[in-house]
Amino acid sequence: MEWNEKLQMIVDYVEHYLQRKEESVDKEEIARIAGCSFDFFQKVFSYMNGISFAEYVRFRKLTLAGYDLKSTNMKIIDLSYKYGYDSPTSFTKAFQQFHGITPKEARAISAELRVHPKLRISVKQKYSWRIEQKPELRLVGKRIRLSGDDEENGRRILKFWSECQREGTFSDLIAIDTGTPKGIFGLFGGAGREKGAAVYSIMVNTVHAVPEGFAETVLPQNTWAVFDCRGAVPQAVRNGWKYLEEEWISQYPFKHADCPELEWYSDGVSYCEDYISQIWIPIVEED
Repeated sequence: MEWNEKLQMIVDYVEHYLQRKEESVDKEEIARIAGCSFDFFQKVFSYMNGISFAEYVRFRKLTLAGYDLKSTNMKIIDLSYKYGYDSPTSFTKAFQQFHGITPKEARAISAELRVHPKLRISVKQKYSWRIEQKPELRLVGKRIRLSGDDEENGRRILKFWSECQREGTFSDLIAIDTGTPKGIFGLFGGAGREKGAAVYSIMVNTVHAVPEGFAETVLPQNTWAVFDCRGAVPQAVRNGWKYLEEEWISQYPFKHADCPELEWYSDGVSYCEDYISQIWIPIVEED
């Protein structure tokens, strides 16, 4: 499930609690739906919507309180407790800051109240993406060293894939692949002693011994932003990287974890229009 779908589920969950339950939203339930810590979820929410989660919940409380004041005879003290305020005084202060008038004044027929609408998050976007927490990955395969020139590196990587296919490396990798689901990784950078090394590897996730002539890389447990790229490769993945560089990185400035970036190629027909590949960006889940 992509982030937009999860966020809409959480928005619906919050709305249910605000309108039907006189209690605070459950942070643990939100973290469960989001698939990450509550603190990290709040950061993503803020990035995506330009408002903090706490502000959104507060604005919705005061919007709904305004509806109640105009449409019911509920006492102000009852409204204050319904929407989680410690006292009528604190509720009145918050209400006036949001609406510009007191709760008592809001009951006048001519009074106009501010409305902060429920978020409607579109589930349609060019690239679906989600946050996934993955366990340690043990990758085995072959690698080449890269230069400092991006254009030259692109040519070398394409040539490397062709060589691996022609020389039977792909067949060897597929035979030892124990990942779930199965697929081949393209790995940028090194790990461990090779930290910072300019290398590119073609590998699979496996529990088998390292074959002769192959190398091993172990990536620690980490949090990843995972992007689905649909279409024939390599163009689908190239378009995915372009989207990340031009739009996503500026819109969601997560801190990059000390871990290589990955491409993942599913076990399917790579030239089909519905073929799925992925880009994995390692990110830091800060408290």
